[in-house]
Amino acid sequence: MARYMDVHRGMHGITAEQLMEAHQADLAIEGEEGVHFEHAWADPESGTVYCLSEAPSPEAVQRIHERTGHKADEVHPVPLSV
Repeated sequence: MARYMDVHRGMHGITAEQLMEAHQADLAIEGEEGVHFEHAWADPESGTVYCLSEAPSPEAVQRIHERTGHKADEVHPVPLSV
């Protein structure tokens, strides 16, 4: 499976609790699309949230985020890591 980094914008002031709730919502249904969300990060000041996942496609990642109410603004493949 491929890895993806997705980006959400406009989440100014997000708290650790809100980030965890959003991440848990994704985890609750991720298997329905064959996705596994590995980690999420947030910058409350800029309102930017990043999620790292393994998935069969960027569309599968987006479908999970849409269903849980926080559509990604961008989904990028991550073909290399060190």
